[in-house]
Amino acid sequence: MDLARRRGRGAGSNRAGRYERHLRVAEDDGWDREEEDLPPLRTEVSEERSGKVITYNRSPDLPFDRSINAYRGCEHGCVYCFARPTHAWLGLSAGLDFETRLVARPGVAEGLRRELAARSYKVAPIAMGTNTDPYQPIEARYGLTRQLLEVMSQAGHPVGIVTKGRLILRDLDILSDMAARRLVRVGISLTTLDPVLSRRMEPRAPAPAKRLEVIRALSEAGVEVRVMTSPVVPGLTDHEVEALLAAARDAGAVAASWIMLRLPLEVAPLFRDWLEEHYPDRAARVMARVREMHGGKDYDASWGRRMRGEGQYAEMIAQRFAGAVRRLGLDRDLPPLRRDLFRLPVPKGGQMDLFDRP
Repeated sequence: MDLARRRGRGAGSNRAGRYERHLRVAEDDGWDREEEDLPPLRTEVSEERSGKVITYNRSPDLPFDRSINAYRGCEHGCVYCFARPTHAWLGLSAGLDFETRLVARPGVAEGLRRELAARSYKVAPIAMGTNTDPYQPIEARYGLTRQLLEVMSQAGHPVGIVTKGRLILRDLDILSDMAARRLVRVGISLTTLDPVLSRRMEPRAPAPAKRLEVIRALSEAGVEVRVMTSPVVPGLTDHEVEALLAAARDAGAVAASWIMLRLPLEVAPLFRDWLEEHYPDRAARVMARVREMHGGKDYDASWGRRMRGEGQYAEMIAQRFAGAVRRLGLDRDLPPLRRDLFRLPVPKGGQMDLFDRP
């Protein structure tokens, strides 16, 4: 697709999703067109009402068993995003569709109230931001993340948030109160300190310096922040591991984690195309490292290997990370979020029951 049309977007194409029977290809039909006939891609938002709000998983690679996503797709447009293939379930592309054709889910807060009030519900931290960013730009319009936090705060329910978005600072009033009760923890994704690389790789996400400001503001408000140096991109960001951790520690982060670059399904060809466009001199070397960690493939989805890879290079990154967090004091285990404060959420417009759940 023409560069002018996709300016400010991460993906370079809009290939059909893996479930589609037909491949869509743009071809010149020979007719002369004025430039204004093909305007820049704009973000479109549709809405859906869904039954279940909390999604459960049994993955041994994840530290949580449940999550909520108020949005489908993500305007940040990170080219490496492992969640891109989920757009195929909607009959859309993991490419430009993922970052331009978004879905908001009004009603998620009311749905959460119902699910937390179920007699069978067992309390455990809910993760937000595991698939798409809860503080991407359309949150300013819909406010669904804030509504979810209001429900969890009122119910005394623990929550973990992962984001790149500065909009999280809008919710400092809720977050600081929940943090005082040890009900919330935030992870800030920091991939690089290079603003040029960040703009190319994460075109509509806040710049690295802005994310460090978010870490500082959250920390000063009493919210524990984990810096997530994820993903580590071989040949592009791997040399920054120590610098990323030091910058985050200086901004107030108290813990750290990392994940290696993951290229599942449609993400692999999108990322390869992006490399050829922006870093053609390093493209072959980057992909050689990736395949070295995944048995010669672009990606290996096996439990225990998909997050970190294997082999000498993966082990070297793991050792460097471990050494850096130890030196910086970011290797401590944080106490678990509290579960004992949970109470039945108040129905919207209603009153608390006179008696606790039996």
